Amino acid sequence: MIYFIGAGPGDPELLTIKGKKIIDRADVIIYAGSLVNAQVLEGRKPQAKVYNSAYMHLEEVLDIMIKSWKEGLEVARVHTGDPSVFGAIREQMDALDQEGIAYEVIPGVSSFLGAAASLKKEYTLPGVSQTVILTRMEGRTPVPDKEQIARLAAHQSTMIIFLSVSMIRTLCETLAAHYPVNTPVAVVYKATWPDEKIVRGTLKDIAQKVEQAGITKTALILVGEFLGDSYKLSKLYDKTFSTEFRRGIGPDEQEKDRAVGEK
Repeated sequence: MIYFIGAGPGDPELLTIKGKKIIDRADVIIYAGSLVNAQVLEGRKPQAKVYNSAYMHLEEVLDIMIKSWKEGLEVARVHTGDPSVFGAIREQMDALDQEGIAYEVIPGVSSFLGAAASLKKEYTLPGVSQTVILTRMEGRTPVPDKEQIARLAAHQSTMIIFLSVSMIRTLCETLAAHYPVNTPVAVVYKATWPDEKIVRGTLKDIAQKVEQAGITKTALILVGEFLGDSYKLSKLYDKTFSTEFRRGIGPDEQEKDRAVGEK
C-alpha cells in the first residue's frame, strides 16, 4: 500500500497516531524535506529507505513509489500540514490510478490551524465572519483570474494567505482597496515549530514589521476582524437557545434566574 500522510504544521506531536504508525512501519519514506519536520520520521525502521522530495521532480517520486509497490513494499509519502491544501497530491494520485495502484490518504493538521492555535484565535466568530478563505498571491505560478486576491478581498471575510509573505507589500496594497487599513493582520512564521515567530499589526503597518523581523518565507498571513476583540456570543451555548439536545429557557425562567441572582 502507498499512503499519503499529512505530517502536521511542524510540531512532531501534531502528527496523527495513524500517520505515525504507518511511518514507523514503512519500508520506503518519501518526505517533503523543505517543510516537514524531520523529527516526524524518528522511530522509523532502521532499514527503511528515506528520500527527500525537495530534491526530486514528480517523475522521480512516482518512479520510487511504483517500483516499491511492485516489490511489495509499504510506502509513506509524507507531506507538510494536510496534503489536500497546496500539497500537489492530485497529480500523484492520478498517476497511481493509471497504474492501478491502491493508495490511502491520511489527513493532517494544516499550518493554518496550527497558526490559529498559536494565536489563540477563532476564525469564525458570530457577527464578524463565518467564512474562511484559503488562498495565495499570484507569483511565478498563476492563479485563476476569478480567484485574484482583489476579488476575494471584496468579501472582507477571514483570509488565510499561503506562500505570499515575500510579496507582503503588494498584498497589503491590494487588500487595502477592500478592507479598512486598520484591519488587523498577523503573520505566523513556522507555526508550532520551536522557532515560531508571530508578528501582529494592521494592513497599514504589517509589511514594515515583517520586513524588520526578517521573515521572507515559510509564513502564513492572516487577515480579518477575527483577530480583534469584538464579536457576538455563539448561540451554541446560549441558555435561551433550544437545540436538539437542550431546551432553551423562556422569559419567565430568565426572570426567575435574575431574581435568584439578586437574592
